[in-house]
Amino acid sequence: MILTVTLNAALDITYRVPRLRPHHSHRVSEVIERPGGKGLNVARVLATLGHEAVATGLVGGATGAALRDQLNAYPGVTDAFVPIAGTTRRTVGLVDTSSGDTTQLNEPGPQVTPAEWAAFADRYAELLDGAAAVALCGSLPPGLPVGAYAQLIRTARTAEVPVLLDTSGEPLRRGIAARPDIVKPNAEELAQLTGSTEPVRAARDARRRGAHAVAASLGPDGLLAVTGDGAWRASPPSRIAGNPTGAGDSAVAGLLSGLAEGLPWPERLARAVALSAATVRAPVAGEYDAATYDELLPKVRVASHPAAA
Repeated sequence: MILTVTLNAALDITYRVPRLRPHHSHRVSEVIERPGGKGLNVARVLATLGHEAVATGLVGGATGAALRDQLNAYPGVTDAFVPIAGTTRRTVGLVDTSSGDTTQLNEPGPQVTPAEWAAFADRYAELLDGAAAVALCGSLPPGLPVGAYAQLIRTARTAEVPVLLDTSGEPLRRGIAARPDIVKPNAEELAQLTGSTEPVRAARDARRRGAHAVAASLGPDGLLAVTGDGAWRASPPSRIAGNPTGAGDSAVAGLLSGLAEGLPWPERLARAVALSAATVRAPVAGEYDAATYDELLPKVRVASHPAAA
């Protein structure tokens, strides 16, 4: 079982319009609604890959109830969310079908009380029993301490469960100091963390700050991994056009499933890059185009990088 944590879950709403024009009214051609948040996207991809996924986090209100109802429709994903009094946020994606571009609107999330956070921390510790790995994903809702992920990482390490962290800003900075097994920032988040815009130098710095391994997303150019065993660069054979929303979450699923299966780093990276690219071809986050994935996986280029880990 692989555990995913989405503390700031959302009900994702996608509107598709023929052309998005500022200051104009639009006729929506299609509306898609589904459970969202980075960890839930990861859980759905893991389930599609054949892994048992348990999704936990914080949900509440009518939006949270709708999220949980829809989550039951996904085979292979078990709902282990903890209820709170506040109302789960919504995220709205506006897809311009003429260009494929997406405009994203993200609500901040509900206020979480100290008692609700303590109840979640207890439930999380229980769920770690039997987990092969855990992913901590996304932003923190209002009310949670900035060191919330650091606390969850320490709990996972005590339980001897490998942990991947995918967040940004101060929660990433605090979380890295708790020594997660993998962090997966994008290039911008890595630069903000370290002050370096050169990815290899920044990844080395992130390892010195506490991360055992850094898998940095380079967008359409693939992934860079710097670990204690070496460094690799993985890239797709060509750039894939489409909607990039959720591509990073699919990369997390690829890395996490590879970790749980004991795959070497080059194979983990190839899977992560192929899944990420195949997600660009899917209509919504949390899905990937299976035919594209099967086509790309053997073509992903993975090369050792001369950077010393």
